[in-house]
Amino acid sequence: MTATPQRAVRRLKHDMDDRPMIVIWEVTRACQLVCKHCRADSQPVAHPEQLTTEQGKALLEDIASFGKPLPIVILTGGDAFERPDLHEIISYGASLGLHMALSPSVTPKLTRAAVREMHTAGANSMSLSLDAAKAETHDAFRGISGVFDATIEAAHWMREDKVRLQVNTTVTRDTVTQLPDVLRIMLDVDASLWSLFFLVPTGRGQRLQTLDPPEIEDVLHWMADVSDMIAIKTTEAPQYRRVLTQRARWREEGRDARDLPNRGDTYAMLTRETERMLAERAEEGHARPQRPPRPPIDINSGRGFAFVDHRGNVYPSGFFPQDCGNVKDVGFTRIYRESDLLRALRRPDEYHGKCGVCEFNQICGGSRSHAYAVTGDILGSDPTCGYIPDAMRGPHERPGHAVVTPA
Repeated sequence: MTATPQRAVRRLKHDMDDRPMIVIWEVTRACQLVCKHCRADSQPVAHPEQLTTEQGKALLEDIASFGKPLPIVILTGGDAFERPDLHEIISYGASLGLHMALSPSVTPKLTRAAVREMHTAGANSMSLSLDAAKAETHDAFRGISGVFDATIEAAHWMREDKVRLQVNTTVTRDTVTQLPDVLRIMLDVDASLWSLFFLVPTGRGQRLQTLDPPEIEDVLHWMADVSDMIAIKTTEAPQYRRVLTQRARWREEGRDARDLPNRGDTYAMLTRETERMLAERAEEGHARPQRPPRPPIDINSGRGFAFVDHRGNVYPSGFFPQDCGNVKDVGFTRIYRESDLLRALRRPDEYHGKCGVCEFNQICGGSRSHAYAVTGDILGSDPTCGYIPDAMRGPHERPGHAVVTPA
């Protein structure tokens, strides 16, 4: 049965003004890695003002006070394992009924015993970062040799221990060509979810090269092509939801969902390399995986999503220098519900430029992080999206057609 545009994206059933779906808590900024793209510019030691154990527990109690459906809490860093009270924090959150997830760094602190301890405490899902299919590329990205091999090993024993595994991959000009082979690794380790992160030029990430809008569009269409092999999502590329909705509509119209007339060299390269990778796996006795595509959910910075840094400051996401208040002073629930900035982010029709008039702004809304990082306007147009909304097209252009222009 052909998917309808409405089924291409999952919509939150609860009021995003009332509660978030996901809260990320940066439990520390301490980390022994020196990743090139780090948004936090992590440090080797913890900040003296990071939330204490008791302050962290108070934050978790505050989040739990939203009631059901309770938000998902993701503990990140820095490196979460740099906190000696990590087990206590996870266990306490789980005791409140919160779904606790963990995003550790791959350092010597990430051992199988440590993961089992956190899994037993209540961290039912964990994420690892794998930014390339080649050790030299990934290790150069992370700043320390040997991290690639350690990540692959950790991924295997996490899955063996029944930990739900998400793998995060940063997409840059230096890594995009390796995506099909990273996909092969995802299939080999049986990852539950693959998240492609489209680099925001903040922190150390300002030194890396991002893709241009047509190239990003190519990657998003390629992601849609392979979404029946692995559950896949984007971070800071909400236009993927627009792409999926368009493709569902085109299928209903009997058109090629890949929109080949508007695809470029990046899409051709990714498609060719994926076919090569699948042929190699077939020679090894592995059939092409087949699963129902997982529709992404329509949350965005400040809209069903919020970030708490190591000192308790609340942000729409981890890529904004402008905070909305501190949980030690006000409390997270009040900040989420009453912050003028967060409330503005939950009104896509009031965004500036083409994002404000785009017919897809309720399911997409553009990357607010990219808009702020490049233009300084948090409500402005997403410069990484080349799609032209129907409201901005000339009368000769077909409504609903994918018109993508360079930035």
